[in-house]
Amino acid sequence: MSTDRLRRHREEGPATAFKVLFVCTGNLHRSPVAERFLGAVLPEPDFRVRSAGTAARPAPLDAVTRTILGEMGGDVREFTARRLDVGHIERADLVLGLERCHREAAVRLCPLALRRCFTLREFVRLAEGTSADTPRETVRLAASRRGVVVPPPGESDGIADPYGASPGVHKARALEVRDAVLTLAGILAP
Repeated sequence: MSTDRLRRHREEGPATAFKVLFVCTGNLHRSPVAERFLGAVLPEPDFRVRSAGTAARPAPLDAVTRTILGEMGGDVREFTARRLDVGHIERADLVLGLERCHREAAVRLCPLALRRCFTLREFVRLAEGTSADTPRETVRLAASRRGVVVPPPGESDGIADPYGASPGVHKARALEVRDAVLTLAGILAP
């Protein structure tokens, strides 16, 4: 994050860390990978990164995902899946579903959060090239570009669920998530 931008972000106060929430289905694969990678590059106290699942039950990180995340240099320490609730959404400055159904579930739970809810790839597409002084302003600019900046033909705003797939598919999905998250980090804290 540039010095001026970091100063402006910190002027909002220590109690106002920018909060990012990743959402997938079980909170066992995609959203924890996103949480761990973004949390590593945008650390607290300026950023707080969490994840939840629309159908999650308390469980540890999926074993295949844990192995792949570790191989990719991600944090594999303690993790327990958690179910998405309205409080998670209300506290987040930016809610990023891994597929459109996750974004839609978040908006159904908290309709007032519509302008803060995107898919991960959708937000990256809408926010790239914007010029904002703070991450919150970046979210506002991205929301204003909905319907104006469309995905290239044949591209999806979602990252498919690797649940039940081979380890190779798990790794491919983890790489997709990581790549999108690294682009996201550059947008939120250039």
